[in-house]
Amino acid sequence: MTREFYTYTVPGPGGRILITGQTEYMGQVLAALAVSLGPFAAGLGKGYSSPAIASLQQRDNDAFPVNGQQASWLASLSLLGALFGAPLGGAAVRWGRRRTLVLAGIPLSACWVLVALATRVEVMAFAAFVSGFLVAIVQLAAQVYVSEISAPTVRGGLSALLKIAGHVGVLVAFAAGAILDWRQLAGLMAVAPGAMCIAVWRLPESPGWLVLRGCDQEAEQALQWLRGRTVDLHLELGILKAHVLSRAVPSNPMLLLRTLRGPALIACGLMFFQRFSGANAFNFYVVSVFRQTFDGTNPHSAAIAVAIVQLLSALLSGLLVDRVGRLPLLVGSSVLMSLALASFGSFAYYQSSHSVAIPQLDWIPLLCVLVFTVAFSLGISPISLLLVSELFPLEHRGLGTALATAFSYLCAFIGVKTFVDFQVLLGLHGAFWLYAAISVCGLCFVVCCVPETMGRDLNDMDTDR
Repeated sequence: MTREFYTYTVPGPGGRILITGQTEYMGQVLAALAVSLGPFAAGLGKGYSSPAIASLQQRDNDAFPVNGQQASWLASLSLLGALFGAPLGGAAVRWGRRRTLVLAGIPLSACWVLVALATRVEVMAFAAFVSGFLVAIVQLAAQVYVSEISAPTVRGGLSALLKIAGHVGVLVAFAAGAILDWRQLAGLMAVAPGAMCIAVWRLPESPGWLVLRGCDQEAEQALQWLRGRTVDLHLELGILKAHVLSRAVPSNPMLLLRTLRGPALIACGLMFFQRFSGANAFNFYVVSVFRQTFDGTNPHSAAIAVAIVQLLSALLSGLLVDRVGRLPLLVGSSVLMSLALASFGSFAYYQSSHSVAIPQLDWIPLLCVLVFTVAFSLGISPISLLLVSELFPLEHRGLGTALATAFSYLCAFIGVKTFVDFQVLLGLHGAFWLYAAISVCGLCFVVCCVPETMGRDLNDMDTDR
């Protein structure tokens, strides 16, 4: 079985002590793959809105009529539910990361069955809210779990695997949505959460959480499963115990605020610029947006192409994040996103001002969207989630990640709900010019405020705070 070397730097007399060891990573990969079924289910739900709304708004739809405002609520209510689900997820992971995934997966499947059987738009809206609530819990628990079980040298790649699984879910939803109606597509969505529950049932719990709870023997068994049967765990387990013992949870609210303030500001800043970058408009309304800018190209085919590029970019990000670093990818991502959004807005302005659609020019908006998708999926999308799980200390990781995730979903809800309003107020071109300006501001934030965490152990970063 393949081995890899890892490095820890820990405080010691006269400065930091560099400690090296080795680990087998197959167990970590298997655990990350099993947990990634949660983000895959979330990606299915994320990709459901665009083809489902297009299906519901077709003239031959025999279910019930859905107008523009109702469609915007159906697209955004899952994000509103996630806003409330994230804080509960932060509390739930305190009772076990793996257990939280199992308990949230079963009702998530039931929500999609309810959507498939819905006879009123209000039922779909309720199911969308509840599914978003549960998806937030699943994604938070999955990200925290993977960050805690991974060796430093593969943590970025395994965390990127969660984002890749989400993109696969979006792609599957777009592809299936091209041939299935909204009811059949919802039935397909119900399968993934149940599969996740089965896959994670036999996984070990997070060793860090077990040590934090005083379950040292169980923590050693979990580490043995994750690192390999022939690997000596005394060094890593001893460092983990020493770290937990040296960092008691502060009972003073002011001390707690001071501990979380820096990581929370960085994490929430990243989430703000990620959510208001225009990605939500492409993810939730991509078919509708392409219908407005295309004249001869099938919008469903273009949406599938975007999802494929999104997946490939996420795969590339997983390969680069532990080699190139977090900051270079974030900077490059922000630059390309700004250019692509501004170009898309300029094309939409040209098209609306000349009141003409030219089929031969359909490649221009498609290229803009593809460039944006590559940049977004390569940089700010996976790395912002990774940094959220890296920046907060172990004893507050559930709380800190919950706060950042809740803020992220609040921004996402506002972004998705207001896209239609921005489009009415500013025009399609004005909305994307606004997103381009926000992306430029995000570039400045990354350069000035975001630290590089590549190759650093989570415990080592805790001691620097």
